[in-house]
Amino acid sequence: MAEPETAQEFTALYADNHRRVYAYAVARAGRSLADEVVAETFLVAWRRFAQMPRGAALPWLLGVARNVLRERYRAEERQRAVAAEMLAWVADAPDVADGVAERSALLAALAGLSENDREVLTLTAWDGLSARAAARVVNCSAPAFLVRLHRARNRLIRAVEAASESAATPESATAYPLTVVTQESNR
Repeated sequence: MAEPETAQEFTALYADNHRRVYAYAVARAGRSLADEVVAETFLVAWRRFAQMPRGAALPWLLGVARNVLRERYRAEERQRAVAAEMLAWVADAPDVADGVAERSALLAALAGLSENDREVLTLTAWDGLSARAAARVVNCSAPAFLVRLHRARNRLIRAVEAASESAATPESATAYPLTVVTQESNR
C-alpha cells in the first residue's frame, strides 16, 4: 500500500478537494450516503496516493467516487434481486402439503434476513461448504464464521417462528427445515 510521504500532503489534498467530492456525492446519492461515499473515496486516495495524478487530483477523486457509488448501487441491486427471487419462490410454491408450507415459511424468513446472514446460511446449507471453506469465501477466520453462522441461525429461527405464529402454523412445522440448515457446519 503506497501512502503519502507526509500526512500534510494528504491533508492538503483533502482540504482542497473534500467540498467538491462531497457535492458530487450529494448530487448523485443524496445527503444520507454522501458522507460514506466521500469517506470511501478518500480512503482509496490514501491507499493509492502514489498512483494519483498530481496535477489533476479532482478528476481522479471524482472517478473513484463514481466507482464507489456504482459498487454501492450494484450491491443494493444484488440484495434486492436475491430478496425478490426468494419471495418469488415463496409465491410460486403451491400449498399442497405441510412440507411445502414449511419450505415456504423458511424461504420467506430467509428472504427477510440481511444479505450477510443469507450468505452464511446458504454457503453451509445449500452450497454444502464446511465452516472452514465458507469462512474462506467470506474472508474471515473459521471461528468468526461459526459465530456469524450461529447468530444467523438464531435470527432465522426467530423469523420462522414469527412467520409461523402469524400464519397460525404449529411449531412442529418448522422443525425439519431448520434441522437441515443447522446440521451443515459440523464438517
